[in-house]
Amino acid sequence: MKPKIEITKDGSSTLVHHKYNAHYHSTFGAIEESDFVYINTGLLYFLSTESGQNLKQSCSVLELGFGTGLNAFNTLLKTEALPLNIHYLGIETDPVPMDIVSQLNYPEQLLASHKTEVFKTMHQTIWEQPNQITKQFVLEKRKQDIMDLKVKNEYNVIYFDAFGPAEQPELWTESVFKIMFEALQPNGVLMTYCAQGAARRAMQSAGFTVTRLPGPPSKRHILRAIKSC
Repeated sequence: MKPKIEITKDGSSTLVHHKYNAHYHSTFGAIEESDFVYINTGLLYFLSTESGQNLKQSCSVLELGFGTGLNAFNTLLKTEALPLNIHYLGIETDPVPMDIVSQLNYPEQLLASHKTEVFKTMHQTIWEQPNQITKQFVLEKRKQDIMDLKVKNEYNVIYFDAFGPAEQPELWTESVFKIMFEALQPNGVLMTYCAQGAARRAMQSAGFTVTRLPGPPSKRHILRAIKSC
């Protein structure tokens, strides 16, 4: 079965997964969540730190849960004016069909209708290899179990955007966060919308320094985890 499209309170699309009966984004606002949690409190926060400011050419982003492509597209838009190349890896085991993608309203809602074809291209590119989407943005998508990710000190920022612990408890464990910890470069940042105590403790056990932060207007808290040197 295909996911069902719904409109969130900020006017942007989300999907409902047929297996988990769970929304891909906050029903209070898909774009609001992407902006607040992943772009502003994650990527732009990292770029404002000493490690981020010392980047010379590129910044690497890993997303667990590529899904609708909202976070990837939003990252492309928010960084295109920066003197920085973005290398973006999205991991997704259940890709969204193109007939559903074509109905998502992110280009319009992000005031980027002129980049509608770019958004579609991000979904249509070949999996398992890097694709040059724009001069500054390289996207790679992998249909891969996160337990098979074997990289060390490669990414600056991680968007941990899996379905919640109730739907995918196996992804909110110390073993998974150890993989995330290994994947990050020193002082790298992991962001997630989930602030449950068990998730926070799993991150801490994996080695992260974790801070619980105020969430967007619709959410009380979010988590930011740092791979401290």
